[in-house]
Amino acid sequence: MKRDILLKETERLDDLLCHGLKIIQDREDFCFSLDAVLLANFVTVKKGERVIDLGTGSGVIPLLLSAKTGASYIAGVEIQERVAERARRSVRYNGLEERVKILTMDLKDAPQLLENDFDVVVTNPPYMEVGRGFINPQESKAISKHEIKCSLEDVIRVGAFLLKSKGRFAIVHKPERLVDLMCLMRKYALEPKKIKFAHPKVGKAPNILLIEALKGGKPQLKFCDPVYIHKEDGTYTDELMGIFYGPQEKV
Repeated sequence: MKRDILLKETERLDDLLCHGLKIIQDREDFCFSLDAVLLANFVTVKKGERVIDLGTGSGVIPLLLSAKTGASYIAGVEIQERVAERARRSVRYNGLEERVKILTMDLKDAPQLLENDFDVVVTNPPYMEVGRGFINPQESKAISKHEIKCSLEDVIRVGAFLLKSKGRFAIVHKPERLVDLMCLMRKYALEPKKIKFAHPKVGKAPNILLIEALKGGKPQLKFCDPVYIHKEDGTYTDELMGIFYGPQEKV
């Protein structure tokens, strides 16, 4: 059941194109991207499982997983209180308070504050290392894009801790960080099990990378079929529209 909400002057209510879900976004803040939508469709989540999203931002991944999966509990960890408060209002608007929780904390503190009892960890972390690329002067946007508050290793280390044995860790990142991702996952006993690339269109190099790993798993990596975002005319492909409107992909 939808709840009444009061939007702030710079906020808007966006349609997630998924089971009637809507999300509050601030035009002056970082807004979620297609990467998060692809991750929510890619990760394996089974009925009754407990899921945690590290660096949840607007809460888009917990919201999408609440509709696309049978997860019993979905937590989102966000360090910025203003951003976390907005995510909580989105959860409340969609009537998901009993199933989705937004936690305000530094993800690096999670091992001291949370139990390692999650079946699935998902994350759409900052992509850029500090010292590379333009750092946005707007703090919230800078934190979302650059590894200012946490490094890639922090995210993988904490994710590995929070998982049960044989739990799954799923991440979306840039293809150029593939070697870093693989090395760090194995360092923390997360064995990559499936990988998928997203391409802007046919004939273009991939610009999005999705990996799912198993805690304590044995080596065996599956390459999933790639996804193409746009047709030649610039419109979304039928496959991508299916990701927006349909359930998780079957693997």
